[in-house]
Amino acid sequence: MNNGPIYVRERGSLRRVSDIVLAEPKPGSSSCRRTNPFVPKKEHFIFTYNEEGSLRYTTKSLFDIALQFVTNNIHHVDSLVGFPEQIGDRLFAAAEENRVFLNPDIAPKALQLFSDAYGDMVLESLCLRHRFPLLHERMDEIKMFHSLKRLDLYGCRLGDNHELFPHLTSSSLASSLIQLFIGDNGLSDAGLQRLTTPIRMMQKGLDSLQHLDISYNPVSEKALRYFTCLPKLINLDVSGTSMKLGAGLKKTMLNLLGLIPSEEPLDTFDHSRCKTEGWAEQVINQWEINGSQMPKQKKMDESRTSALRFFGRQRFVREALNVAHQTDENMEEDNCETLHFYRPTSSHMRDNPIPSTANHQLRHQSEKCDTGPRTPQAKPSPSLDLTSEDIDLLNSY
Repeated sequence: MNNGPIYVRERGSLRRVSDIVLAEPKPGSSSCRRTNPFVPKKEHFIFTYNEEGSLRYTTKSLFDIALQFVTNNIHHVDSLVGFPEQIGDRLFAAAEENRVFLNPDIAPKALQLFSDAYGDMVLESLCLRHRFPLLHERMDEIKMFHSLKRLDLYGCRLGDNHELFPHLTSSSLASSLIQLFIGDNGLSDAGLQRLTTPIRMMQKGLDSLQHLDISYNPVSEKALRYFTCLPKLINLDVSGTSMKLGAGLKKTMLNLLGLIPSEEPLDTFDHSRCKTEGWAEQVINQWEINGSQMPKQKKMDESRTSALRFFGRQRFVREALNVAHQTDENMEEDNCETLHFYRPTSSHMRDNPIPSTANHQLRHQSEKCDTGPRTPQAKPSPSLDLTSEDIDLLNSY
C-alpha cells in the first residue's frame, strides 16, 4: 500500500491521486518482510499477556487503523468540515499523541484543519500571561486559533508594533473574541492607535469584544478615542496607566465610551481565573515543555534577540539577572490604584441620572463607530485618524 496507487472517491466518482507521498513508517516498526504488502503490520495489533504469562495479540479495529493512517498523513488532508465532533476529538487526540503539533512544518496546517472544522472546541480560551517565550516560538501556530473567546497576553512584551496586531484585529477573530487582556506590554498611545487602525478605518474587527484590559501600559486619556469603534465594549481596565481618576477622566470616559468607574474591582479582570480551555490545552503544555528543553544556546540567542528588540540591551541584562523581577512587578501592581470602568445598565441609569449631553452620547454610542470629530460639513481631520502611520498600516493588509 505504501508504494501503490491511491484512489479517492468524491461526489460519487473515483479518481486516482498521483501527487501524494504518504508518510514513511516510523523507525523500528518495519521489517525485512515488509516488502510483501500482504504481511500484517505490527502497529495493527495490540499485544498483551494472559494470566499464564503467554503473549497474546488482538487486531485493532478498522476505525483505529484508519485513524492512525490519517494521523500520520494529516498534512495531506484538505478539510475536516462535516466530520462528527466525536471523530474530530479522537483524531485530535491521536495527532497529539503522535506529537504532530510539535512539528513546526506540519503543526500550523494541522491546527488550521481542526480550527476550521470545530471552531472553539479546539481552543476557546488561551492564557499566555507572562509566557513571552511561548508566544515568540509558536507564533504561527497560535495564529491558527481563530475561534478564541478569551485571549490573555498580559506581560508578553508586545510593544507598539508587534506582528500579532494584524491577527488580533483580523476578520477571523472579529465574531468570536470577547475578552482581550494586553496589560503590561509597553503599549503607548501610538501602539493602541496602530492596533485599532484597521477597525477605525475599515469598520471591521473585534466586533464582539466586551472586556479589554490595557492596564500597566504608559497610555494617556488620548488613547480612549481609539476605542470608540468597539461597539460592544462594556468593561475597561486602565489601572497603572498615566490616567488618574478625576472629574476629567470620568467625563471623557462617559462621553466617548459610555463607561463609568466601578467602586469595586470587577471580577472580569481577576487574572487568577485565567486558564487555557479546549482540545489543544495539552498541546500548549507540550509546546512549553518542549521549549524548555531546547538547546540552551539556541534558546538564549532567540530570547536575547527578541528582548533586545523590545527592551534594549541594558534592561534585558538587568531582567535576566534579577530573578525576583516577577515578585517586584506583582508588588507594584498591588500598590497601584485600581481603575475599572463598566457600562451601566438601564436600571442604574434610572437611579443615577447623568447629564443630558452625556445621555445623548450614550444613545448613539452603539449605533455608529466614531472615527473622527463630529463635523457634518467636513471630513474627519487627518491629524486624528488618517495619519501616515495609519495609511501605511492599512496598505499592509
